[in-house]
Amino acid sequence: MKTMTANEAKTHFGEFLDTAQRTPVRVTRRNRVVGVMVSAEDYEAMRAFYADRLRHRLRDSATRANLSEEALQRLLADES
Repeated sequence: MKTMTANEAKTHFGEFLDTAQRTPVRVTRRNRVVGVMVSAEDYEAMRAFYADRLRHRLRDSATRANLSEEALQRLLADES
């Protein structure tokens, strides 16, 4: 993983974006990691992975609590 300071990322923003399309870029400020830039494709893949993992854990928990699939879906329904 490449590392850039926040100032380098700002000064060379185009290069920063190009690099992040190929590999994650760690961003530091005052020798502390303050963020990581990844491509949109990698970000979506990570979100999908963690959402799938959460779904499996919820189903396992529901099974152990003797909740039906319908009851689980009602509890997880987005009411907003």
